[in-house]
Amino acid sequence: MLSYLTLWEQVSVQGWLRALIALAAVALLIPLLVPAAEHLGLTDHPNGRKRHAAPTPMHGGLTILVAMVASAALFKDMASSAMVAFYLSGGLLLLVGVVDDLKDITWKWRIGAQIAAALIMIYLGGVSVQQLSDVVGVKGLMLGWIAVPVTVFVVVGTINALNMADGVDGLAGGQALVSLLLFTCFALYAGNVTSAERLLAVAGTVLGFLWWNLRRPGLPRARVFLGDAGSMLLGFVIAWTAVRLTQNAAHPVSPVLGPWTIALPLIDCVSLILRRLRQGRSPFAADRDHLHHLLLDAGYSATAIAVGAMIASLILGLAAAVALKMGIYRPLLVVIFFALIGLHYHLTADRARAVEFFRRLRDKRHESGLPIESND
Repeated sequence: MLSYLTLWEQVSVQGWLRALIALAAVALLIPLLVPAAEHLGLTDHPNGRKRHAAPTPMHGGLTILVAMVASAALFKDMASSAMVAFYLSGGLLLLVGVVDDLKDITWKWRIGAQIAAALIMIYLGGVSVQQLSDVVGVKGLMLGWIAVPVTVFVVVGTINALNMADGVDGLAGGQALVSLLLFTCFALYAGNVTSAERLLAVAGTVLGFLWWNLRRPGLPRARVFLGDAGSMLLGFVIAWTAVRLTQNAAHPVSPVLGPWTIALPLIDCVSLILRRLRQGRSPFAADRDHLHHLLLDAGYSATAIAVGAMIASLILGLAAAVALKMGIYRPLLVVIFFALIGLHYHLTADRARAVEFFRRLRDKRHESGLPIESND
């Protein structure tokens, strides 16, 4: 059995080259396409909920998809019907997302596009959730006709979880990057090098985007946003990957691992939807009750939130993988995940209490002498 430390040796030189080209393409195209984005009106302006300092172009998702298609074409990786379905679904979501970024369409149109993308994935790509044996602890549990609604639920849920996380510079992109890298590791461990190299290329495009989106020395604010187009695209990529890897009998990856690769956005999303429904509000209503909003109000900086969330997500994903490797009863990981949702729901039920809790954590970290940034 390959050591965890040598998994990456399976990636070919061509695989690394593809990822590097994808990264460079996005990093170079983003500043070059700013005038075009501004001309088209793809610009996000500050308002009551959006507190960024200046109007910011939202062509991150479009640039990522262009680089993904270009790298796939360059490395001759678009021949199968599954790949055609993948890019067709991704293109549909990007198109509807761009219209949403321009016109702010109703959530019903967004959900409709997400359902359509899921159906393309199922019927043209042949990718669907067929079994959940590990999830419930029953061997040979096949879903039959229920596979279609379950797959649609997975796709729509994942897309909206990442979309809801897109409220702080670097947060959604960072969560997507961690998920993609975790799935790359899982694919390599399962022996699926082809999928791993595809995922690595997509991770390269996200890293190229983060170069202009994640605040860092020399970049005091994001120069580009994902927009709804980008967050829906990346959410779909993660959903497709989760289903593709966990439902492939030739390269088994437990479906239990899927949610753990993007745990923080899913936990926050489910908690918020439950709270809104309990309050008699639309589950897609806009507010400032997301985890990142609470952390901002507690005094954390955008960079601290984005980087901290990446570290936390990486730890959660690796911990789940190690637990499975150690032979933990797999449905127990599902129970633990739901327990985390319940804990988060309880913690954030009182907004003022949650903000104070996070502020105290921040103060304790400061008192311990650990470096911490102030909110900006």
